[in-house]
Amino acid sequence: MSWRLVVADDDATLRRLLCLLLERDGRFEVAAEAGDGQQALDQVAATDADLLLLDLAMPHMDGLEVLTRLDRQARPRVVVLTGFAEERLCQQVLDLGAHACLQKGSDFAALLDRLAEVAAA
Repeated sequence: MSWRLVVADDDATLRRLLCLLLERDGRFEVAAEAGDGQQALDQVAATDADLLLLDLAMPHMDGLEVLTRLDRQARPRVVVLTGFAEERLCQQVLDLGAHACLQKGSDFAALLDRLAEVAAA
């Protein structure tokens, strides 16, 4: 079984790398990519994704706004991947409905395992 996900990050190079790693892992299928918050919302609505891998600092609409606008009933499970190391910020995204908050630069194997844990929960 593979989990479908939307990868949302404004850094196109990192987004592409994440997509390659996810596809290569075998447990995931990238349903769509998004370079900003509005695109993330649009792609979540257009796909039947199980997961949303969401950056916080994006143009047009940041990840916090995306979390507040996602329909809580039909939303995919959300894992936030951020460059900000503030514990308070991670608590805020969890309070807004994210299932996990990870730091950019984390070990990719650990990221993939955490995504699988969140998807399977």
